[in-house]
Amino acid sequence: MRTMKVEVSPDRPWFNPESGWTQGWAPSVEIPVISLGEALRLTAKAHPKARAMWFLGEEMNYQRLDELVDALAASLHNLGVRKGDVVSLLLPNSFQYVISYYACARLGAWASGINPTYKPAEALHQLKLTGARVLITLDALYEPVLAPVIRKSPVELLVHTNIADFLPWWKRTLGMKLGKIPFGPVPSHSQPFLELLKTTEHAPEVAIDPEKDVATLIMTGGTTGVPKAAMLTHFNCVANVYQAKDYLFKVAGDKAILGILPFFHSFGMTGVMNLSVIMGSWMMLFPKPPAMKELCETIDSVIKPGTDIIFLGAEVLFQKMADYLEAHPTAHNVKGKFSVCISGAGPLHKPVQDKFEQLTGCSLREGYGLSECTPLVSLMPLYGERSFGSIGIPFRGTDWKIMDIETVSRELPPGEENIGELVVHGPQMMLGYHRHLEDTEDCFMEFEGRRWLKTGDLGFMDHLGHVTLKDRKKQLIKYKGYSIFPNEIEQLLSGHPAVKEVAAYGIPDPEVNEVIKVWVVLEQASRGKVSEEDLRTWCRANLTHYKVPRYIEFIDELPKTAVGKVQRRQLAEADPLYQQGRTARA
Repeated sequence: MRTMKVEVSPDRPWFNPESGWTQGWAPSVEIPVISLGEALRLTAKAHPKARAMWFLGEEMNYQRLDELVDALAASLHNLGVRKGDVVSLLLPNSFQYVISYYACARLGAWASGINPTYKPAEALHQLKLTGARVLITLDALYEPVLAPVIRKSPVELLVHTNIADFLPWWKRTLGMKLGKIPFGPVPSHSQPFLELLKTTEHAPEVAIDPEKDVATLIMTGGTTGVPKAAMLTHFNCVANVYQAKDYLFKVAGDKAILGILPFFHSFGMTGVMNLSVIMGSWMMLFPKPPAMKELCETIDSVIKPGTDIIFLGAEVLFQKMADYLEAHPTAHNVKGKFSVCISGAGPLHKPVQDKFEQLTGCSLREGYGLSECTPLVSLMPLYGERSFGSIGIPFRGTDWKIMDIETVSRELPPGEENIGELVVHGPQMMLGYHRHLEDTEDCFMEFEGRRWLKTGDLGFMDHLGHVTLKDRKKQLIKYKGYSIFPNEIEQLLSGHPAVKEVAAYGIPDPEVNEVIKVWVVLEQASRGKVSEEDLRTWCRANLTHYKVPRYIEFIDELPKTAVGKVQRRQLAEADPLYQQGRTARA
């Protein structure tokens, strides 16, 4: 097996063995140059009877998973699917998603997951953007999501499955009769997923260049904020897993990864699905984020004591877990059961971190990534010393720099006063944006003879090479001559005992450029008792004058993405004040 040694500058300060955090850390990592289909095959040969997945009470081992992936690949090939075809997966986390994703990998087709909560227009946009020829969907989603738009899409082949297809017949029948299993009609020409798995033919051998051939299209807001599809190669995906696997060196023995993050998102795809398959661990799959009571009960009943449990998620998941455990202190004994807990897809606030760690006994570390990087870039070290607010050090084989904000052409020296744009270089960088050549050129830059990805994130580097992010470049608030980071406002306001969640954004203003507005979710016990003026008075006492919000609005819930990332821009664009400000500025 051919491997690639990926290296970065050996003189970077965070590789100094005297730094404590990085003792014994080498800047290079060996990565096998293989496709995702080959990666699954290797695991299946090494651990054929090992559990690969758990879903709705059923289990599947690696040998069976590999056989079903081959069967689906063979059937799709017989139906005309070829290398380079885009196969969209309108599926939740499930056996079917994993089988479909790796069947595409075997054929050299490009898998592209679609958010199952999308409305018809959103699904159509993605189908058109990616040019999907094939669509694999839940039968229950066909009528509400696809029927209104399928004829306007490029889809030529439709495959359907039911969420309970892998359950025993009696469970499936009973569940449908009781209304617990959703189902719906599909067109007569749609191919049944289970029937495609019955073939006795073998998948064809398809020549795949892992470094050049695309494995998946991941939808991303991109560094320009416009929805695009990032083209990730097989090598991108395998490399990012090996970088993450390298970090988990102390996690030994039986490993279970909680599959709550959706697989259509890069964090779930790499951090749960691909990591599990390549590590030979197993994933506990949930079709949608479970209630914390259900999650705790499932952990208690399914995962054996002594198993290393890896829990990845956005901050909101850890907040919900902490809130639940605080309200039900004797209901579940999960303390000490988690081995690795990592928060990503947005900033981790200290009150959430402290509360979760106190109630579970597991250290919660913050990671950083972006879909254009498959997505994992860096992580606060899992063991030993840490620094709150820092996104830690980059994964081995990844390098980063802080560049000046205006031109992104000059590297800034370490120091909290030297805030610039973070750029990264590593084997997990995407090829580019599908069908968006101009945007691809805009997000990459050449510096010191290497290609770097401009992240659009602003921060600074300390003398050890650890980076602390302040905010998104495009969401920086400009008030008079001051630059204000929304995340800083959110961090400060979250220190108020009545505040549960908060989002900040800049409202256009003709006199001062932008003013601050915050949307606040109060703790249940404080609702109706704390006024906007109360909070503003607190802000005046605790924040410097130019960081005090001009506008405060109480709302019941912050809008979030499927992985729990707060959608500030959605709040702003729906706000009459923002719309008026934009109109006045124009």
